[in-house]
Amino acid sequence: MDNSWIHFDDVPGIVPGNVPGGFAIAQPVQDLGAADLLVAHCLAAAAQGDINAYFDLGVAFSTGSHGANCDLIEAHKWFNLAAVAGHEDAQACRAEIAEEMTAREVAEAQRRAREWLGAAGRRAA
Repeated sequence: MDNSWIHFDDVPGIVPGNVPGGFAIAQPVQDLGAADLLVAHCLAAAAQGDINAYFDLGVAFSTGSHGANCDLIEAHKWFNLAAVAGHEDAQACRAEIAEEMTAREVAEAQRRAREWLGAAGRRAA
């Protein structure tokens, strides 16, 4: 997978620069690196139901990139949410990482996805 999933135009304070990855924070952000800010932005977008953010978080957690630790349970959760919401590539990504997980880990990922959906439903109410 490539890292083209990052939409820097959508993240306040990120501008092209001469740092690893080619981007830098244009204004100080309290104790957040650019990568952490990107994950935080995706989490905020996911809380609003953005299916691309679900997918982007799956990519970040499956690769351990952009401020996220590699966590296949979290990756599966986000790919699952994206797949259920209709993201075209998410189902294949979910299946790919599930091959590297135990049945217990997949069950935990599914539990977390249901928990996210339940919390999102309560926020909307």
